[in-house]
Amino acid sequence: MSNSSINRREFFASAAVASLGQAEAATPAEKPNIVLIVCDDLGYGDTEPYGGLPTPNLNRMTSEGIRFTNYCSAGAICSFSRAGYMTGRYGMRMGCLGAFFPNHDGIDLSERTMADVLKPAGYKSICIGKWHLGDTPKYLPTNRGFDEFYGIPYSVDMEPRLLMHNTEILEREADLDSLTTRYTEKAVKFIEESKNSPFLLYLPHSMPHVPQGVSSKFRGKSKQGMYGDVVREIDWSVGEIFASLKKNNLDHKTLVIFSSDHGPWYQGDPGRLRGRKWDTYEGGFRVPFYARFPGVIPAGKVCHGLMSSMDILPTVARQCGAALPEKPLDGIDAWPLLTGKTPSIDREALLYFHHVGAGMLQCARWGNWKLHMARFAGVYGANVPVGTNVLLGRPELYNISEEPTESYDVAAMHPEVVKDIQARVDRLMPGFPQNIQDNWAATRSRVATPKNIGQAPMYPPAPARTGGAGGNGKSD
Repeated sequence: MSNSSINRREFFASAAVASLGQAEAATPAEKPNIVLIVCDDLGYGDTEPYGGLPTPNLNRMTSEGIRFTNYCSAGAICSFSRAGYMTGRYGMRMGCLGAFFPNHDGIDLSERTMADVLKPAGYKSICIGKWHLGDTPKYLPTNRGFDEFYGIPYSVDMEPRLLMHNTEILEREADLDSLTTRYTEKAVKFIEESKNSPFLLYLPHSMPHVPQGVSSKFRGKSKQGMYGDVVREIDWSVGEIFASLKKNNLDHKTLVIFSSDHGPWYQGDPGRLRGRKWDTYEGGFRVPFYARFPGVIPAGKVCHGLMSSMDILPTVARQCGAALPEKPLDGIDAWPLLTGKTPSIDREALLYFHHVGAGMLQCARWGNWKLHMARFAGVYGANVPVGTNVLLGRPELYNISEEPTESYDVAAMHPEVVKDIQARVDRLMPGFPQNIQDNWAATRSRVATPKNIGQAPMYPPAPARTGGAGGNGKSD
């Protein structure tokens, strides 16, 4: 999309092309294998094609497939973001508002994961790595659709650092230095054992989340410290998977996706983007994304269209001939983007929730426009405690395509875009659980008026609620 609503005609024209592309995209006669690799805390600028560390195997993915410059996570914290990958829905719809800690239930048992969706279509599945969607037995991967699980049920900074196979504990303090190697070896073995059946290999790496570990063959080899060594070993892992697919004659019928759960934490590179993990600035949400499917995804493509991690499930399900979950999805079928049929697809605004305070809405993005509506109190002058979500006295609008650092507010130049995005948020909000609606209503009742803004809010106050005694926080 361009930097002005004057060009909306062009945007909707491209949306029409996208719709045509979706109608024409046919499920392959032979069901594709799916390899989904998701790193933990890998930043937008951490890999070489995005200007970062040397990553020869991801360079290969770029030359043989497609790379996205506007791929956003469902959230900027671990469990919330992984819920988006696995269900195609915002985490707060299923009781996931941040990061699950040990001995905790997980995403609502009524939710269907990607493995649940693909199983009736004949898919074998395995989760290798960090799960982080609940660690009590009924919430572990083997009770959420996966045939097998090998990995750690949460982040490596949480104790005890259990290494598990299915529901059995193999190690009570997993060795971090060997973790990426062992995940990779298990993935290669699964590919070999599953070559005669369509399969889903979900490989959510535990790295480069802190504390980091790396094997001796990569320690000290990157010249960028431990973080650089870890990224280099993850890249090696990608190469091992490619080699296994080729060895087993599966290269031509396997879709491989590589990305991250959200932006980097204390270390790592968000690129030119503002913010990091936890933030609702782009550095927290936007992550690297590569996809490779020889003969299906064109080689050497770069896509600037907007895509979400919540799009993976509906996209994969359709190409695998699987039925979508009954619950409404927040993601959409992004196959026309992956195959290069269209530069953008029509979609509703993506919402940026901050997990602190049980899911606080702060921003919304529609195409290349991003509207900041609220932030936490602090320098914004609201008469509420620091950390309370408050409405900005004047919303801030950024054209992400022209100014990715979110440093130059152009709301005054495009008031019609501000109102349009606000209206989209108003249409979406009633579909969320009641507690999220209540949080947003409370935010809109608290307006920040620092001296350098000092204006009445452009976003109208929330309407008064009538009738009813409130909700239980559950909604589809």
